[in-house]
Amino acid sequence: MNVKSIILSVFCLLVVSNRAAAQLNILNAKTPEEIGLKTEDQLAYDNDQPLPYGFIDNRDVLWSKTTWEIIDLDERINFPLYYPIDTNNIGVERRSLYDVLIKNIKNKNIEQVYADSYFTEKRTLKDIEASLVYSDTTDLGISQFNAGEAIDPQYIRKFTLDAADIEEWRIRGYWFLDKRSGELKYRLLGIAPVANEARSKAFPDDASDTKVELFWVWYPSTREVLHKANAFNRKNTSRPISYDHLLNSRRFNSLIYREDNDLGDRSINDYINDNALMQLLESDRIKEVIRNIEIDMWNY
Repeated sequence: MNVKSIILSVFCLLVVSNRAAAQLNILNAKTPEEIGLKTEDQLAYDNDQPLPYGFIDNRDVLWSKTTWEIIDLDERINFPLYYPIDTNNIGVERRSLYDVLIKNIKNKNIEQVYADSYFTEKRTLKDIEASLVYSDTTDLGISQFNAGEAIDPQYIRKFTLDAADIEEWRIRGYWFLDKRSGELKYRLLGIAPVANEARSKAFPDDASDTKVELFWVWYPSTREVLHKANAFNRKNTSRPISYDHLLNSRRFNSLIYREDNDLGDRSINDYINDNALMQLLESDRIKEVIRNIEIDMWNY
């Protein structure tokens, strides 16, 4: 057996073993409910934790820039962040990013929820429910109320935002040059779902196209949760990728809409009005400046 055959055999064994492990226990499950669950031995063996960032001293940061970006969920490359939106006929191991965040906010596994991207005003689930849920009373229910009667629950309509209503994600990140490693690095700081408020579902004819940031989450506090939630890998279904890995490795397409600057971190559309093409070119210019920082550092 030559060297080429040996390498091929080892590669096949690795693929088979990885495929079995990556199918979320489907080969070892005795019942459908066990699919997606790991045994205690598997958990102990895997030591399944998100890869730690590591400590960065301020003295090691040679240059930095904060950017705000839009991840448009209409783009095909960003579909893993959007789907599945219908979870009635799909396994519990597959959920959209929005469903993962909302579920863990309700379960209090995620508590670092804020009103804006500067993380100055903290929010609770009750605070953000005003945007996520809208209740409307029909005319018959109003008649009961005016008559002093208790409103029948059937006359109260409730509208809730779900994964299908999310149109985009906005992220805030920090680009910096690490002096010790001599390379450009990126650290994701916050993420926010963007959609029309729940009231727009009750009155679609009156709804405007004004999208709002429903809430901002301090990303480092969500890493353990997102590491356990998998996004769909269209190139290899036996190797799902965690949302934490997907976001940290920037496996998505985005558009910069703001950068930190001396004008109060103004957005691009504040100084380039009603010209989508020029706004796109400005976003690309900012990206190019960031890329060239690392290149210029090694040019003498």
